[in-house]
Amino acid sequence: MATSHGTTLSGLRLAIGGAAWAAPNRTADLFGLDSKNNPTSSFLARLFGVRDIALGVSALRSTGASRRLAWQLGILCDLFDAAAALLARRNRTLATRAALMAGATALAAAALGAAALQAEQ
Repeated sequence: MATSHGTTLSGLRLAIGGAAWAAPNRTADLFGLDSKNNPTSSFLARLFGVRDIALGVSALRSTGASRRLAWQLGILCDLFDAAAALLARRNRTLATRAALMAGATALAAAALGAAALQAEQ
């Protein structure tokens, strides 16, 4: 059974990932992205969405070493997401609001993942 941090994180991954897949433009808009002027944003949102769904399901359905690996891979993805937000803001391809929203969400997910991983030890 996943810890409360793990269950929370997996639920968020499933919700955000499912929303990104089902309503990519609306989800992008909620994160401060400009889906109207970026025709590829729905494609990219769906790529992100299915990744988050896979991470959420794998953490919920696995046990032991496999679950620890699921948490570690999720943390890795989240840290790279935060770095991507920082780089996009720095090179001015992402508005400040969107970079803060994406970066903060990714760092919060990494922290929840770390707490879930710690609870598995």
